[in-house]
Amino acid sequence: MSKPSTTLIHHPYTPPANFAAPQPGIFKASTVFFADVAAMRARDWKTKAGYTYGLHGTPTTFTLEERLATLEGGTECLLVPSGLAAISLVSFAFLKSGDEVLIPDNAYGPNKALATGELANFGITHRMYDAMNPADLAAKLSDRTRLVWVEAAGSVTMEFPDLPALVNVCRARGVVTALDNTWGAGLAFAPFDFNGSGQGVDISVHALTKYPSGGGDVLMGSVVTRDDRLHRALKLTHMRMGFGVGVGDVETLLRSLPSIGLRYAAHDRSARELARWLSGREEIAQVLHPALEESPGHANWRALCGAADLAAGLFSIVFDEHYSTEQVDRFCDSLNLFRLGYSWGGPVSLVVPYDIGLMRDASVARWPYKGTLVRFSVGLEDVEDLRADLQQALARL
Repeated sequence: MSKPSTTLIHHPYTPPANFAAPQPGIFKASTVFFADVAAMRARDWKTKAGYTYGLHGTPTTFTLEERLATLEGGTECLLVPSGLAAISLVSFAFLKSGDEVLIPDNAYGPNKALATGELANFGITHRMYDAMNPADLAAKLSDRTRLVWVEAAGSVTMEFPDLPALVNVCRARGVVTALDNTWGAGLAFAPFDFNGSGQGVDISVHALTKYPSGGGDVLMGSVVTRDDRLHRALKLTHMRMGFGVGVGDVETLLRSLPSIGLRYAAHDRSARELARWLSGREEIAQVLHPALEESPGHANWRALCGAADLAAGLFSIVFDEHYSTEQVDRFCDSLNLFRLGYSWGGPVSLVVPYDIGLMRDASVARWPYKGTLVRFSVGLEDVEDLRADLQQALARL
């Protein structure tokens, strides 16, 4: 008879099949067993037809990938450790020494930092373009351009570009387009099928850290495509870079994902109400929220997102220029319910002041405002409590 340690490791009991419950089963694995050598040799890690190694997928990760692909209207999905890792995967999969990537000047800052750091070190050049001017993008495309990033709405400053026009410029030149779709979350608009036109981006990346998680406690990203050729290139780079995600985080995402529509709409309603209220305050020079008519790119938002009428829970304000940076910092420090912190999409409202002068290239597009900018991520607190918090902090300016 085997010793207890061996018996416990090789115990013959197998639970009955066909167990059904609201949440899918959680499978943790690095090693995956094969029935025999023939099965081991026949298994292809590049497909979801079977399992080879934990890094290439388990039933748990495959389930999340399939649900995310459906959410964004794609057919293939890959999971990575963060939203920035998703951006990195796309860049490394499609760029090599001598190539060029174009990035909107109002894009997520770490995407630009990747271009000036690792990509530049590998001999890959980049240029910034004005996301609100498709002609600027067209003028900057070159024979070396292999990838163009688009983002809607713009990070921090919330301008909403004419995505179909930007994509048309790239498609005419055969250049791959990749969208940072964290703001839209697969809900505000269909990234692969703008307004049912059949037109869309080639790749959608998503910081699952935000709305899909909803708890402010998970770091993860995804890359979704509809193109088998592009997916294969991404899958190969994904393998070579050794990207993997913790199954505990996957479990959290699977539990949170069914409520994303309810949470997204709740964030949106409160954010719009607060943005409209702030737009009437004399302390504020400009409110930047795509659903507000005076916000840059509102017509583009209406054209792309009007059917869903969704606009996330983010907005920014620009204070009147006579308020100093120190006064605006005091405003932020005086808030009680809005906590100082990066990221967004969780239950707690957040606030961050930004120096746009340090973030934007004046040669690309002139930032029209002189006052200090503050970005809000509206959480799930009662909107009247949030309004009262803003009001008492404004009184301390």
